Amino acid sequence: MLTLLLLVFFLPIVFFLAVNLLFIPFQFALYSIFNIFTIPFQLVKIAFNKKLRANHALEHATINVIEERLGCLNLAGLGQENGFIIQGPVDPYIVEEAARIGLQRLKGGEKGLALHKRCGTSMLAANFISSILIIYLLWVFGYFGIFYIVLAVLAAQLFGPSLGWFFQKYITTSTEVQGMEIVRVEASTMPQSVLGGFRPLQRRYFVRTRKLRSI
Repeated sequence: MLTLLLLVFFLPIVFFLAVNLLFIPFQFALYSIFNIFTIPFQLVKIAFNKKLRANHALEHATINVIEERLGCLNLAGLGQENGFIIQGPVDPYIVEEAARIGLQRLKGGEKGLALHKRCGTSMLAANFISSILIIYLLWVFGYFGIFYIVLAVLAAQLFGPSLGWFFQKYITTSTEVQGMEIVRVEASTMPQSVLGGFRPLQRRYFVRTRKLRSI
């Protein structure tokens, strides 16, 4: 009787896991095809937007300056055309001061300040590498299984950071920030839900910038 109950309980679970395991390669193939087309489009779109690239560089510089002083705070950032967003446990006056210092250092020629090791571009690069490898393996062998997926993920982890660094330096950021100035820092808070409850409010700052017209 006990054995029958265990079979009734575990058999649907085993069946569900087996079906998902069979479909994992198929899901990865579709996701890879999607990435092959969308990631280059995203990079080209950013590459031709000088304002976005400059603000992306300044966002990195701001976070780098903050982390030089306070250590890693797991800050998140996002460059936009008219400024950039900083999100995390830090006070607004620190964000504004770091942004102004970062801008001055970029203007002074510290180009390395425009790059950051936790930038989402590195994740984008890793996804691109794994997608290319998966499509290549599918083309060569006609099929692939879990082993090929693991191989693609390992290759992405190995080469993704280097490619992401290249993307950051030459495509998604620009250190041409001469004539740019910080306008103000606009603060807001965001409630973060977790398992039906709420964590403390997440601090979010928009650092508004503008480019002065040359006379």
